Amino acid sequence: MVEEVQKHSVHTLVFRSLKRTHDMFVADNGKPVPLDEESHKRKMAIKLRNEYGPVLHMPTSKENFKEKCPQNASDSYGHKQYPANQGQEVEYLVTGTHPYPPGPGVALTADTKIQRMPSESAAQSLAVALPSSQTRVDANRSAPTGGEYRHPGASDRSQPAGMTSAVMEAGNAKNSALMAKKAPTMPKPQWHPPWKLYRVISGHLGWVRCIAVEPGNQWFVTGSADRTIKIWDLASGKLKLSLTGHISTVRGVIVSTRSPYLFSCGEDKQVKCWDLEYNKVIRHYHGHLSAVYGLDLHPTIDVLVTCSRDSTARIWDVRTKASVHTLSGHTNAVATVRCQAAEPQIITGSHDTTIRLWDLVAGKTRVTLTNHKKSVRAVVLHPRHYTFASGSPDNIKQWKFPDGSFIQNLSGHNAIINTLTVNSDGVLVSGADNGTMHLWDWRTGYNFQRVHAAVQPGSLDSESGIFACAFDQSESRLLTAEADKTIKVYKEDDTATEETHPVSWKPEIIKRKRF
Repeated sequence: MVEEVQKHSVHTLVFRSLKRTHDMFVADNGKPVPLDEESHKRKMAIKLRNEYGPVLHMPTSKENFKEKCPQNASDSYGHKQYPANQGQEVEYLVTGTHPYPPGPGVALTADTKIQRMPSESAAQSLAVALPSSQTRVDANRSAPTGGEYRHPGASDRSQPAGMTSAVMEAGNAKNSALMAKKAPTMPKPQWHPPWKLYRVISGHLGWVRCIAVEPGNQWFVTGSADRTIKIWDLASGKLKLSLTGHISTVRGVIVSTRSPYLFSCGEDKQVKCWDLEYNKVIRHYHGHLSAVYGLDLHPTIDVLVTCSRDSTARIWDVRTKASVHTLSGHTNAVATVRCQAAEPQIITGSHDTTIRLWDLVAGKTRVTLTNHKKSVRAVVLHPRHYTFASGSPDNIKQWKFPDGSFIQNLSGHNAIINTLTVNSDGVLVSGADNGTMHLWDWRTGYNFQRVHAAVQPGSLDSESGIFACAFDQSESRLLTAEADKTIKVYKEDDTATEETHPVSWKPEIIKRKRF
């Protein structure tokens, strides 16, 4: 059938060519010019050879044609076959028709003569193995229906078995490489013994807002809403000294490791340096325009950094009291500040929901982290790893220095988080405004303990709140400063084991959301 159509097309083209040739020899008055018969035949032979030679002389195998297409026979697809002209030396056949495989030079076999339809998965594997542009073209031309993969408007095409298996194997290999990887799961957390309350220290007449342990681990200091600073013996919990001088709530205290100085700040806008040999204020650092919420000392140089409700942090020279830099950029109160020896040397968290990493020398922002959706009131640096954590009502987030790369969320402490602290064993503690305290495994983010201690007798339940917490220098005791006017001291439960307090851990998928 195809050959008959092809011959009809060739004859039509020859007829049109003859007509054009005849028209070329018609005079202007419409009468034909007499033409010699031999010249006419010669011209027609030249024209036929030049224009239609490639069509008439398409190469084919005469033996294969006679063997595969017997006279007046039908192929396996029901198409009637027509023999070639017996009187010509060359037999013509349009190649590429259905009974013949598309691969040149591949002989028909029992396997290739019968079309086997690929399954849907094999068709998808074949699509993966093709180039992307070819895949799009084939997808537009064809679509699998049921378990078959057909070209619309055409019969099935056979393909050599070896070629099919090779393509399918390559497709399966690429398909497996492109398969979506499983979400990362939380590794098994390190076991930590639970912490238990063993001492409650009373003495302040207002909320205890801040706490710090001195480097020698002999005593610790607290600041309160009663405007006093108190120094307590760490071993016995007895009061050693009270310092007065602030005229409003004391919001931050820290003891220097480089000199016998204690630094404090408060809502009275004042920043004070206390000489602990004389128990007197020896320096004031003036400059903040509103309440000072926190402070920290640089570990290697005599620099003090404070943060304030005036949306700035200030860098002070401890000796000269000079304001070295005013760190501007936050758009709301700066709630917390931390210093470290490595870059970035200053980290601040603010009520504008951002965290900023600062260049100490230039006094400018290096990086601004905008992942939190609510106020950032707490930031803590890991003592051994080059990482830090930030606390907000939406989440606790862990970050990697120096650029603040996000690591993971620690979800579950659904409250206003006022304080964070971490020890060298990887125990992270978060204290909240509702009096709850959560303990986490730093590496995996596993919450292994939750504590809600009872308030002091005589206090209201609404006065349950943790404003600050800190480990002592041996990291065997945990101290919390609370809204019921007490300091609570926790220690590890020595009787606990992995059998009595097993880790109730499941390999859950880590939620690595950025927002």
